[in-house]
Amino acid sequence: MNESRLIYEIMRELGKYSAVYRCNSGSAALPNGKRFNGMPKGFADVMFIRADGRACFVEVKTDKGRLSEAQARFLERMRGLNARAGVARSVDDALRICEIEP
Repeated sequence: MNESRLIYEIMRELGKYSAVYRCNSGSAALPNGKRFNGMPKGFADVMFIRADGRACFVEVKTDKGRLSEAQARFLERMRGLNARAGVARSVDDALRICEIEP
């Protein structure tokens, strides 16, 4: 399964439990010539807010995917702020990161 499809599957499952958001980092040129800036470099692919208000950040990777240095720093920073954060290579991984028992 490619990363885009895995992100979709994870978001679909997490969406059954609470609020889930797809987060894009980087920037892109708009048709009017201006730049659109997304989330900061390294920001997780998926942000999930549990029903109890606790934030969870899920970096989605395929079996062969590797974390960039910026992604590793971001996840560590979020854990330092008492958020749940980790790398998911499956829907089950994402559920574990967010402490959800189906």
